Amino acid sequence: MKRGAAAAPRRGWLLCVALFALAGCASVGPDFKLPAPPAATGYLAPGDSPANERDTDATPTQTLALGASVATDWWTLFCSPALDDLVRQAIAGSQTLAAAKARLAQSKEALAAASSARYPQVGVNASATHERLSATSFGLQPGVFPLPPNFNLYQVGTSATYDPDIFGSTRRRIEHQGALADFQRYEFDAAYLALTGNTVAQAIQVAALRAQLKAVEELQDIDRQNLTLARKQRQVGTLRDADVVAAEGQLAATQTLAPGIAQQISVTRHSLAVLVGRAAGEWSPLDFDLSTLTLPRWLPLSLPSALVHQRPDILAAEAQLRAASARIGVATAQLYPDVTLSASFAGTALVPGQLFNPAGLIWSIAAGLAQPVFDGGMREAQRRAALADFKATAADYQQTVLQAFAQVADILQAFGHDAQLLAAQTRALAAASESVRLQRISYDRGASGVLTLLDAQRQYQQALLGFVRAQSRRYLDTVELQVAMGGGLGNAAAATVGTP
Repeated sequence: MKRGAAAAPRRGWLLCVALFALAGCASVGPDFKLPAPPAATGYLAPGDSPANERDTDATPTQTLALGASVATDWWTLFCSPALDDLVRQAIAGSQTLAAAKARLAQSKEALAAASSARYPQVGVNASATHERLSATSFGLQPGVFPLPPNFNLYQVGTSATYDPDIFGSTRRRIEHQGALADFQRYEFDAAYLALTGNTVAQAIQVAALRAQLKAVEELQDIDRQNLTLARKQRQVGTLRDADVVAAEGQLAATQTLAPGIAQQISVTRHSLAVLVGRAAGEWSPLDFDLSTLTLPRWLPLSLPSALVHQRPDILAAEAQLRAASARIGVATAQLYPDVTLSASFAGTALVPGQLFNPAGLIWSIAAGLAQPVFDGGMREAQRRAALADFKATAADYQQTVLQAFAQVADILQAFGHDAQLLAAQTRALAAASESVRLQRISYDRGASGVLTLLDAQRQYQQALLGFVRAQSRRYLDTVELQVAMGGGLGNAAAATVGTP
């Protein structure tokens, strides 16, 4: 009798060992495979070559180095210590980046919680109860067998449960949570890239707007000079009142440009304050000038096959696809039996001092199995839904890749076109400036009227503002290319700001 009693726990432990061995033998559902990168070797169509740049003193050429790596601190290409300091302030103070950092920490803890299911869950329990027995609860007649009076019962023990995960449900759930953690990491990288890109772009925008405002102020000075000259000519009787009114109208028209540009500067500065995590009323950025920024002459351009491994938005879409694949495994595992192992060991006694007496020790080893028989098609429907979700997520991934390639192609075309535009604006500005000089000489000699001079002045105004806009556009194109290449992030962004 004792031998059989001793053999029972051994058989129980052998059953546990066997189920442990089965764990890991099978994981239902598909194993995720990384989508193949696009077969394209270039960003532009064969017949769609980028516009050629011609190097001049006013429009220096920017050379694209195909296959070169983008630096993590790519904004240093502009050689501006003030810009570098502004980006550092944004990284340190951005609330958007702080929120992304917290969500990343949350996803990591969720992964750690999900991973705990791989191990047995062990607990310690203790209880003390005051009881009274009833003879009828044992099927006895009251008074036939005397029962003890009220008594105290003490119990202390441990218990453990374990899911051997025979069909891989736990592993698929961990895989799913791991993919979601990766998604949050790439979302963090995307927030970092957007923050740095927007900060640099807004600083350049401030410089461009200040250049435009300076140009408008110069135009106002010229218009005032013209108005003064027209009034003098009227006093001596060589100019009509209508010509003076025209000069006054030209000055008024030029003056209407300044308030709008000044408002844009204020809005851009306020946007910079938000980016660095400061209130607009307590912080103001430095006044950037285009003359203090260096236009990079050499720009790295990643290969198409490398782009899909660099851009945070593509990597985030890939992580979502991996999570969708894991959800198929979770839904498939629900179609199979669920096996649970449990064990408990405890000591019981009527007095606390006898709790660990061998005579009062009790134990149990159990294995449970649950198999769905009929659920109205719920589990099959959940699996089909997971398959459909995977197909949709795969299409979203491909769409993200296509959009990324199109964005790079647009920027590459813009580099050449903007260089051509700047060259044309440079020539137009030089011609307009010379026209104004000649018309002023002609006007002073009385060979032409004030309206001719004002018309030349309008042409110069348009050429000057166009030149400033074209100049700033090249700087912004440079920023957009660095962002489109993923900003050289990889894992560097997280390391820079201290990922939790």
